[in-house]
Amino acid sequence: MTKTELINSIADKANCTKKDASAVLEATLDVIQETLVTGEKVSITGFGTFEIRERGEKVCINPRTKAKMTCPPCKAPAFKAGRALKESVNK
Repeated sequence: MTKTELINSIADKANCTKKDASAVLEATLDVIQETLVTGEKVSITGFGTFEIRERGEKVCINPRTKAKMTCPPCKAPAFKAGRALKESVNK
């Protein structure tokens, strides 16, 4: 499903215009992103949790040259599905 298809589905389910659905989706994604940037988690009960995970330094191999190189530590966004979402997917 693309973003446009998601906006269309939201507009249909919420019985609103596509413009309103787009604004709500954009605002939701912006708030989630801003919260993650500050280092906090975003928990949506029944759906899941968005969080930032720390990745440590590691040795990587360049696939083109086969040379070993060190990848610096970084932060990566992660999503952990909630129980209700897992159960509905596995039905």
